Amino acid sequence: MQAGGVGEVDPQTAWDALASDTKTLLVDVRTRAEWSFVGAPDLSALRQPVAFIEWQSFPTMTMNGSFAADVLGAVDQTEAEEVYFICRSGARSMSAAHATSAAAAAAGKQIACFNVAEGFEGDLNTEAKRGETNGWKARGLPWGQS
Repeated sequence: MQAGGVGEVDPQTAWDALASDTKTLLVDVRTRAEWSFVGAPDLSALRQPVAFIEWQSFPTMTMNGSFAADVLGAVDQTEAEEVYFICRSGARSMSAAHATSAAAAAAGKQIACFNVAEGFEGDLNTEAKRGETNGWKARGLPWGQS
């Protein structure tokens, strides 16, 4: 774990944890627009849900004031003990993981929070495009698009 009780793992490690432990939860913190137009992780083969909870809302990128409460509600519903947070590249999800870790501690809940480094689309490549260098998609992990 890093400072503040939040760890960081790569997408494959997150997938492996989600595949091996039924008390895990993946929270995709991107916007509805990103889920629709870019795609989203698909955990159906694991019979695991993905919690789609916006950290910020497009197009204004207004903060979701109920984010931590929504995540803690999903944790209660799934009985998760480990929560993995993913966004486009790993920045928003790190902030979301820290906020959730703090809210859980304040509520007396014992959950481990992990940021998925590289995120869903990963870093920009030399042509300023995402999804090819690293990240969930580039690593060939299951995903879908609506």
